[in-house]
Amino acid sequence: MRRDKKTRRGTATPTLIAKGTCIVGEIHFSGSLEIEGQVKGNIEAASDDVDACVRIHDTGVVMGQVKAPLVVVSGSIEGDIYAAKQVELASHAVVKGDIHYALLEIEKGAQVNGGFVQQEESVATAVPKVEKAEVTSHREAIGDTGMGQA
Repeated sequence: MRRDKKTRRGTATPTLIAKGTCIVGEIHFSGSLEIEGQVKGNIEAASDDVDACVRIHDTGVVMGQVKAPLVVVSGSIEGDIYAAKQVELASHAVVKGDIHYALLEIEKGAQVNGGFVQQEESVATAVPKVEKAEVTSHREAIGDTGMGQA
């Protein structure tokens, strides 16, 4: 991450999960979410907030999926990241999961145990859905009703 960036992304008043705080459950937010504590659950930005930002600080820990236009990681995350715009990994970042991104910035020393999937901006936040497969038994497939033939 470039050190010359002084502008804050998101709203003027970010939502803060302070050090020593543990949140269990899903978080849905708009604007800027700053995590210094621990979150056990998925984090998702409002779909209409194209400037939403999740920032996981050095002491921050997330155990769940993160979905936002911009994700900045200095702490650790155990789960997949879906960023429509950009993912920034600081030198102390630890990610255990796949990263879906449009742009990626990684500082020397960051650790990633997962895959990298570059996508176009509009696609990067789309969480893949598992299609329900239609199952047909072998008997139905061959037209056997289970009754003996005469």
